[in-house]
Amino acid sequence: MSKKQIEDCVRASLEAYFRDLRGTEPDRMYDMLVKVVEKPLLEIVMKQADQNQSRAAEWLGLNRNTLRKKLIEHKLLK
Repeated sequence: MSKKQIEDCVRASLEAYFRDLRGTEPDRMYDMLVKVVEKPLLEIVMKQADQNQSRAAEWLGLNRNTLRKKLIEHKLLK
């Protein structure tokens, strides 16, 4: 899947989200979107990196401590 295809998928999902709101105004949408995208991103990257936090952090362009904090926030670390 290309970057453009991912953007198109996100765009279509956001349009559906606004349709589903039926005129109700969204609240704290940015935070909600970051959380719903971040968790599966972390899950998949960690899986592809064989649970190697250093490798996953490098792929994501994050400091390893930042990645660890995010993994804990999303309850992906025990």
